[in-house]
Amino acid sequence: MVERKRTMQEPTLLLLTALADAPRHGYALAQEVQAISHGRVRLRTGTLYGSLERLQQEGLVEVFSEERVEGRLRRTYALTADGRQVLAEEARRLAATAREATRRLKKAVGDDPAGALA
Repeated sequence: MVERKRTMQEPTLLLLTALADAPRHGYALAQEVQAISHGRVRLRTGTLYGSLERLQQEGLVEVFSEERVEGRLRRTYALTADGRQVLAEEARRLAATAREATRRLKKAVGDDPAGALA
């Protein structure tokens, strides 16, 4: 099992999530991250490719394919097995935290009369 030494930041979580169901190239990744976050997160080109490079160095993402498009190299990225494992663990961690937050909110407000969980 891959062990991360730090808490996963939201852009990293969103990038790994965007790659969970299919390999994608940079522009498609940026669009997918924006869609997953409902427009809250927009990755700039430098941030996107810097993050992808770091994730490659960590062994979580790999170059799936490369092709020339209009004279430029287009790389398509995919999750590695370690990337899938790290994403699954982070999803479990977040789900457990959300369950605990919900439990505590329900306990504090009873049957949620003020709509705190809506």
